[in-house]
Amino acid sequence: MSATADRIAALLRQHPVWDGHNDLPWEARDQVGYDWERLDIGGDTSDRTHTDIARLRAGGVGAQFWSVYVPSNLPGSAAVTATLEQVDAVRRMVARWPEHLALALTADDVEDAWAHGRIASLMGAEGGQSIDSSMGTLRALYELGVRYMTLTHNHNNPWAESATDAPAPHGGLSAFGREVVREMNRLGMLVDLSHVSAGTMRAALDVSEAPVIFSHSSARAVCDVPRNVPDDVLARLADNGGVCMVTFVPSFVTPAIGQWRAAAGEAARAAGVAPNDVAEFDRFATAWGETHPKPATTLDDVVAHVEHVREVAGPRHVGLGGDYDGAGGFADELRDVTGYPRLLAALADRGWSDPDLAGLASGNVRRVLRDAEGVAQRLQGERAPSVARIEDLDA
Repeated sequence: MSATADRIAALLRQHPVWDGHNDLPWEARDQVGYDWERLDIGGDTSDRTHTDIARLRAGGVGAQFWSVYVPSNLPGSAAVTATLEQVDAVRRMVARWPEHLALALTADDVEDAWAHGRIASLMGAEGGQSIDSSMGTLRALYELGVRYMTLTHNHNNPWAESATDAPAPHGGLSAFGREVVREMNRLGMLVDLSHVSAGTMRAALDVSEAPVIFSHSSARAVCDVPRNVPDDVLARLADNGGVCMVTFVPSFVTPAIGQWRAAAGEAARAAGVAPNDVAEFDRFATAWGETHPKPATTLDDVVAHVEHVREVAGPRHVGLGGDYDGAGGFADELRDVTGYPRLLAALADRGWSDPDLAGLASGNVRRVLRDAEGVAQRLQGERAPSVARIEDLDA
């Protein structure tokens, strides 16, 4: 091993990676109907997924937010049911491999998992469609272990505007949406601003009393696509205390691929396919790409985003959110969950200090969750659970 590789290996033993977003549960649904005997991540699944336990270990991963994603165009009650199935799948996955995985509900739980040599497993709901505009459902998901909720996915919901849908009348968050953020703060559920419009980002930062996260987003100044974070929002993370967990998704980190995807989106619309319909658009883009080759992505493209977020937001406000098993075509060095040490080594070679690398790997998001827990403890002493109803606030 090189001196840099030795340095990163030593750092990860003390400061494991805490990744913001992995879609393995949805892959388990798609491939095997959530049958963990048939998708045995205790063995080698490299021909089927980006993720298995051995590769998580090789990548220095010590904590993972597993996405309990469901499509954002599911109708309300169906979205809730599908989210519950995702939660159940994660909990059964953890129970299936208890010697390697540990369910984590708090920052202390994460540290306890590390002390016992296990990978802390947390859950994040990807999109407000999962609560069907119900505060009771939001609280139920928290009780089941969901520790962040992305306010939207690819479609607007009744109270929040997505980055990839038509502008909403409220321009970000409705009155009910602002109350959702307040209730998340009271619970200690992290407000995740990936996938939302810039207007929603700014509105949520105006309301939130706790640090926010971007579980898997990159910098719009580096790659100008709607899914990325504008500089004015990144700059606000310093005061908010939040963290932008940089994603590795090629169309969000490589400008040429972002442009390719935009062109594919226009072609899809002309063919009657909505670009924000994940399954339909992916099928369309695969076929369209046969005559319109996709440009290549590189590790350096991801490095550029990590460094830009550090420069604008500060070293305490950047993290990692690969989006493995939720996207494809990653840079070769980041081809699966073994890639984190190679990214950290590239940053080390560019002069990053060990404290800044440790913060990027996990220290920053650990602080954010602990701070959110502190805010929740205070707020629970100040106000009762919200009984707000969307039909009353957004009439």
